[in-house]
Amino acid sequence: MTPATPKRSAGLLLFRHTDDGPQVLLGHMGGPYFAKKDAGAWTVPKGEYEPDEPAWEAARREFREELGLPPPDGEAIDLGEVRQTNGKVVTAWAIEADLDPAAIAPGTFTMEWPPRSGLTQEFPELDRVAWFGLDRAREVIVTAQAAFLDRLAEHSA
Repeated sequence: MTPATPKRSAGLLLFRHTDDGPQVLLGHMGGPYFAKKDAGAWTVPKGEYEPDEPAWEAARREFREELGLPPPDGEAIDLGEVRQTNGKVVTAWAIEADLDPAAIAPGTFTMEWPPRSGLTQEFPELDRVAWFGLDRAREVIVTAQAAFLDRLAEHSA
């Protein structure tokens, strides 16, 4: 029996330069499981894609779906990929751009909630987005995705 192909996600990590150093835009995962969590509940805006879709195109599509805004133009810095503890492989690119977090109109997903209730509820994919300095971002981002921050810092050095 061959192992299952891991799920794959692709996303865009926006960054900007400020007087206090570089900042990155992260999204807080929506839904009831992450509502009261901070550390490990923030992510690069990303989403899953099928093997026949190029990762770059998926990253741009998912940015629009997750944030409700068109992906910014600009030079894309390939940040490579990471494997999260759940086995999912995430590919990301960084783009220098500014975005007002108040402008987002997040996409939604539906799930049964409360569990085993037979009721379904709709939740935002990302319930909020915010700019973080790199040190603070490392404290709150999904653990495996911290490698993207390190790679961005190396590129910007």
